[in-house]
Amino acid sequence: MPVDAFLFDKDGTLFDFSATWNSWAADMLAQLSQGDPARAAEMAEAVSFDLAQQAFRADSLVIAGTNGEVAAVLAPFVTQMQEAELERFLAKSAATAALSEAVPLAAFLDGLLARGKVLGVMTNDAEVSAISQLERSGVLDRFAFVAGFDSGHGAKPDADPLLAFCAATGVAPEQTAMVGDSLHDLIAGKAAGMTRIGVLTGMAALGDLAPHADVVLPHIGHIPEWLDR
Repeated sequence: MPVDAFLFDKDGTLFDFSATWNSWAADMLAQLSQGDPARAAEMAEAVSFDLAQQAFRADSLVIAGTNGEVAAVLAPFVTQMQEAELERFLAKSAATAALSEAVPLAAFLDGLLARGKVLGVMTNDAEVSAISQLERSGVLDRFAFVAGFDSGHGAKPDADPLLAFCAATGVAPEQTAMVGDSLHDLIAGKAAGMTRIGVLTGMAALGDLAPHADVVLPHIGHIPEWLDR
């Protein structure tokens, strides 16, 4: 079947994960720990963030988890906030993170639109963060569908949010490709009956993604060449 639509993950796919989120995490932990080095160290360990390297480890919950899941892990250390307030803090903070596009997004997305492709974003981040970041990158209008874990469709690795994209756009799952950097993305894609494209701009290695993907590419910029093949 031809691929008529692409549903993209956001972090690690449209935006390089490490370049975008490592500095954000360091600032976030500093704020939430209120200047207490011991508390910052405990929080960093809870989310598998290496303070010495100022970088997430590959097993971090933050890579594919929702803000709610991250808040639940951090809540025991953030005594100044209730868990729901902490979740809102994470969403608002993420919405202002400094972004590093995996490739120049406007030109890349315009190229797919010129081929007649339908485009969407489904992220386990909050919808408000996704919309803010896509808007700041000047590409929000390229997408027919943008959803977060809190948009009412569920979260990956469930298939439901992917199928919501198909329902909203009228493109069948078998004519849609799920593009992502994590197993959550690829497992959801398989469950939805979609083509699965893995990319290496997240924290997962080729060996992690390859068994679950139809193809693994260095980054999304290789998709047009893949289509031509």
